[in-house]
Amino acid sequence: MYTRILSTSQSLAGLLLRRFVADVADLGTFFGGGAAAGNVYLSTPQELTGKSGLSLWLYRVSRDDTRLNDPPRLRPLASGQIEVVPPPLPLRLHYLMTPLAKDQPELEQRILGAVLQAFYSTPILSGSDLAGDFAGTRAQIYVRLEALSLDETARVWEALSSSFQLCVSYEVTLANIDSAVLPQRESLVESVHPRVAQLVGEAS
Repeated sequence: MYTRILSTSQSLAGLLLRRFVADVADLGTFFGGGAAAGNVYLSTPQELTGKSGLSLWLYRVSRDDTRLNDPPRLRPLASGQIEVVPPPLPLRLHYLMTPLAKDQPELEQRILGAVLQAFYSTPILSGSDLAGDFAGTRAQIYVRLEALSLDETARVWEALSSSFQLCVSYEVTLANIDSAVLPQRESLVESVHPRVAQLVGEAS
């Protein structure tokens, strides 16, 4: 479904927030207690000026060219027919993660360290880590730290018309968008009747 991009973002945000809140000795109070507690936002860092927490911003969506030749899915029906479901559009999602703690650079570094630890420990989200349309499914979301150069990162901040801030980028795969084309229904092949013929050469 087309809401799977949002479901991917919600799954990432939920995992991080649970890890932050569980860190009672350090980040738990900042992310889990009181009206002024920090949070995990899907907004750009620029939109969160004056707020505290983590910006988990989806800044780029690209096609996963390595999976363009995925075959259609075959789904058997009670009627004895087979439903041919077109393969989904494979995507790669790129997230910029920016800690926000005004005038607290040490806290920002601890938040960023917690992000790195969370996805290093859980590079594949599945089961109870999934949210939105993925909840209760067997989907798997793959998370990989993306090594952007300083120039590439600077261009992202330039597009935001904002000064450079401490951040990391992650590439996430398997957020697939289903085709809007209705599945085709085909009958099962029950038997094959080959036709045999004898080839006769022309008389000389």
